[in-house]
Amino acid sequence: MAAITALSLEWRASSSSRDASSSTAEAPIHVHRGERPGSPSETGGGASTGRLGLGEADGAIPDDTTVFDDEIPGVAKLNSDLLGAVRRAATDAADVGVQFYVDSGWRSPEYQERLLREAVSKYGSEAEATRWVATPNTSAHVKGDAVDIGPSAAAAWLSEHGAAYGLCQIYGNEPWHYELRPEAIAHGCSAMYADPTHDPRMHQ
Repeated sequence: MAAITALSLEWRASSSSRDASSSTAEAPIHVHRGERPGSPSETGGGASTGRLGLGEADGAIPDDTTVFDDEIPGVAKLNSDLLGAVRRAATDAADVGVQFYVDSGWRSPEYQERLLREAVSKYGSEAEATRWVATPNTSAHVKGDAVDIGPSAAAAWLSEHGAAYGLCQIYGNEPWHYELRPEAIAHGCSAMYADPTHDPRMHQ
């Protein structure tokens, strides 16, 4: 039932069929493909609603969703400028054999709240949980302003080349999480926060 994982290794393993060269960096917590509310493993292959009552309409992402899958709400409801930048990056990355998949994009407040409650249960307090999962009121995912990209080869490509598209990794503990920073095209990405608790936006 868990919608989040304990180790980055698990995130990388979930993408291993697409990226045999994954490494094992120490970064816990990522929405685990195949364990999301409403994922095919919970719905028996269906795409609408899982046993937690949260499905694609709330932002759950089916396996092998790309940044070009407009029929998936988690992709279609992303900020249009962010989506355009990610699509330009994905097109260029594909030219060198790197495929982008969306592990998480837009999420409903209900989906974000579910992730937060599960993180609190896992880590024992909201203070610790918010190092990995924002509240619905502060989450960039709920606003459509963040996208989690996998597999690890794609995240690594974005780490090296993303600034040219205005795409920046925001948190040191989340190598998959990218947001649009247009100024990065000219000036590069700003220094990352260690985790979301250091981000002033999380305290508004």
